[in-house]
Amino acid sequence: MFPQTRLRRLRLTPQIRRLVQETHLNPAQLVWPTFVVEGHNIVEPISSMPGQYRYSVDQLAKEVKKLHEEKIGGILIFGVPTKKDPHASEATKKDSLVAQAIAAVKDAKPDFVVMSDVCLCAYTDHGHCGLVDSKGEIQNDASLEVLVQMALRHAEAGADMIAPSDMLDGRIKVIRKFLDEGGFSMTPIMSYAAKYSSAFYGPFRDAAHSAPNFGDRKSYQLNPTNAKEALREIALDIEEGADIVMVKPALPYLDIIAKAKERFDLPIAAYQVSGEYVMLKEKAAILESLTAIKRAGADIIITYFARQVAEQARQLIHELS
Repeated sequence: MFPQTRLRRLRLTPQIRRLVQETHLNPAQLVWPTFVVEGHNIVEPISSMPGQYRYSVDQLAKEVKKLHEEKIGGILIFGVPTKKDPHASEATKKDSLVAQAIAAVKDAKPDFVVMSDVCLCAYTDHGHCGLVDSKGEIQNDASLEVLVQMALRHAEAGADMIAPSDMLDGRIKVIRKFLDEGGFSMTPIMSYAAKYSSAFYGPFRDAAHSAPNFGDRKSYQLNPTNAKEALREIALDIEEGADIVMVKPALPYLDIIAKAKERFDLPIAAYQVSGEYVMLKEKAAILESLTAIKRAGADIIITYFARQVAEQARQLIHELS
């Protein structure tokens, strides 16, 4: 009780505040999402996401060397292919764009963690995350066969982790099965387990050229009103073999991150998505938002701000040294 108890004592100086700080942002637990395109010597600004770029394979390999020096935990690669068709054919080729990027990055920095997004939206001419029939309905089980082949191509190229983001039923189970049978039993799966049908994806869809040409994704992505359903999705993905589960977006769903952290005993990832990225401008607001995600329970944060945070961490270390 006051006056014996004065909580301000531990907030009095920057040095004391750092000493008792409860939540820490570590660049080693941040993952930088990026986009790879066909061609050579390409570093193309993304108009909807200022400060972010699409890279050709050769330029991405060069960029990863910088990321390694910045002590960032890893990279999550999204392919932006030129050719699209109803069957997402480009996604399953042995020399697919993402497979080339994975191989080039691992050649440039073998010990740098490379994650690959597994989804069909950027590869189909209709822009949906699975195959569709003549009526425009998602063909869940037929789509799984394509997703499995895509995941295998990425594993063969050297991906350290497979990250399925399609939100179709059963995909973790079949990808785990075929990875194991294909000799990749030690390749972990980071599942987009609770991916909501969100209004915060717009800039990404522009960056990846992956917006649906008709309808929406509400029949496979989560309803923003539902929390219990998200926890069921996470539980099912864990049962099917996920090693890490993700909540996406991050800030609008801090409650889901916290519930998942409390209920499930495995690493929780959170994706601070493109809409969150473009809304935040001030350095202090960026750090506050990421701290909130971390405090809610995220062990891993996928964020376009990873490099800025790493730079700020280096500056703090320099100031304290």
